[in-house]
Amino acid sequence: MSTTSYPELTNAISRQIGTLRKDIPETMKGFSVMAQGACASGALDEKTKELISMGIAIALRCDGCIGFHTKTLVKLGTTRQEFDEMLGVAIYMGGGPSLMYAAQALDAWDQFGGATS
Repeated sequence: MSTTSYPELTNAISRQIGTLRKDIPETMKGFSVMAQGACASGALDEKTKELISMGIAIALRCDGCIGFHTKTLVKLGTTRQEFDEMLGVAIYMGGGPSLMYAAQALDAWDQFGGATS
């Protein structure tokens, strides 16, 4: 099991993002608009886009991204099987380093109360 507490990590990052919204509002507004546009349902639904985002988070080894996208996937009702299959693709595409972060993503899944089956 990882020593990272993903709920604590995402809460800490969220606080700092709040500071950034005050300090660089135009940049943060632009990022928010981009995120909303990219994540809006279209040909791909929101959950599929979050699964893609999670695979990228694992490949890029971003703990904060793993936390936020796992939290969202749990909220969207992602099944453990869907999550596991995404981890398999991420490992395939990223090799050994992605395997290490996929294991950490399982910790995040459990910490955010993801489904067990």
